[in-house]
Amino acid sequence: MGSLVVFSPLFFFVLAIQMSSLMVSLSQEGFCSAPPILNAADSTAQPLYWKVTNPTLSPSHLQDLPGFTRSVYKRDHALITPESHVFSPLPDWTNTLGAFLITPAMGSHFVMYLAKMQENSKSGLPLRDVERFVFVLHGTVFLTDVSGVTHSLNVDSFAYIPPNSTHHIKCDASSTLVVFERRYSYLESHYTDLIIGSTDKQPLLETPGEVFELRKLLPTSLPYDFNIHIMDFKPGEFLNVKEVHYNQHGLLLLEGQGIYRLGDSWYPVQAGDSIWMAPFVPQWYAALGTSRSRYLLYKDVNRNPL
Repeated sequence: MGSLVVFSPLFFFVLAIQMSSLMVSLSQEGFCSAPPILNAADSTAQPLYWKVTNPTLSPSHLQDLPGFTRSVYKRDHALITPESHVFSPLPDWTNTLGAFLITPAMGSHFVMYLAKMQENSKSGLPLRDVERFVFVLHGTVFLTDVSGVTHSLNVDSFAYIPPNSTHHIKCDASSTLVVFERRYSYLESHYTDLIIGSTDKQPLLETPGEVFELRKLLPTSLPYDFNIHIMDFKPGEFLNVKEVHYNQHGLLLLEGQGIYRLGDSWYPVQAGDSIWMAPFVPQWYAALGTSRSRYLLYKDVNRNPL
């Protein structure tokens, strides 16, 4: 009888990288009826985050692969990719289609969804005691706060709305948002405030022992029970720490491509992919390709896990 061959995790990691490169090469040749990947000059001419709303493998590009999806759902993590998004009218919003990517049905304590706002659309209000964070991926929206002041939010802009704060978001033309909501964990004598900002105005923070660039979009002070991180990697850069922690994550890859380890699985990922990470799932990321890799990351903070 032949001897048993045992493959190490490193073998599968290298294989995943090779397969990812092969998929990119094939897509350049027209495989799966996908359009050719643009060269660097064309890519820089596109709007920021355009690949999130125009993914390489969208449903129209999968006509030759019926039943194919990269999406995966497991006990402690999920990868939700664009070809498996299901949009339907968003409850309490007008002229808006939503795709829920992360919900408590998975095991999360928050929701993450895409909101595609059409002409003359308007948001609804979150449930009672639910806080909301919105980040603009495409277009321009107008947020009117509880004081009646209207704020213009363009691509790469964001807003945090405290729980039970009357507001509405309107759109004159098509726009796309990624929205996070969770039931606020109150602390006595601590209250959150409305925050309006943009990624480019947030300072770069130190990341001891790491090489990526980090920005935090919300204050780190005690009233806030979650934060949103923007993390940038150059091609070939990776996380030094193989993280295992009690915090949950919700991630949307905004630009670039790479390899994400979740538990014992290794996933090629690209712009438009979203990930849920349960508490204590081993997690690690490495950036591939030829351009910057950027992702937006939800993380619960400032609360005792009990």
